[in-house]
Amino acid sequence: MIKKILDTSTLDKDLLKQLDAYIMSLEGDKQEHLIHVLHKAQKLFGYLPQNLQLYVARALNLSGARVNGVVTFYSFFNEKPVGKYTISVCMGTACFVKGADKVLSRVLELTGMNKNEISKDGLFTVKDVRCIGACGLAPVMTINDKVYGKVKPKDVDDIIRHYRSIENESK
Repeated sequence: MIKKILDTSTLDKDLLKQLDAYIMSLEGDKQEHLIHVLHKAQKLFGYLPQNLQLYVARALNLSGARVNGVVTFYSFFNEKPVGKYTISVCMGTACFVKGADKVLSRVLELTGMNKNEISKDGLFTVKDVRCIGACGLAPVMTINDKVYGKVKPKDVDDIIRHYRSIENESK
């Protein structure tokens, strides 16, 4: 069996200490808190690179494959850096039937990018996700934690303009 060496040299040591403190504060079987630990790790680091996933796996006494399986299963988790605003367009059945593909196309056109990339201005990452769980609002997209329901392609212009104006005001 080949054991992969854990290289944490690219990870911020202070953030690792914060993550360790969080893990130590958990009660009961720490393995049962995997998703909570991954949420905390992503909140601290912004995304979950392979070495951070392996770090979490070792801290919780889990296999790296188990941790990566959870990270890749849930669309909330990111394995690569993301823009300041993550736009998720639901492509579940209800949303797709009501035009989510056209909404996604418009988002990509306005941000000038492909899915799962960071826009040139660093503001946006666009993802298509399986289900957001708001089928009654189809088609649905989220930007970070804000939910937009019954979105039409023409609505996307104003939504993207809003987030760009926030950034322009803060400069």
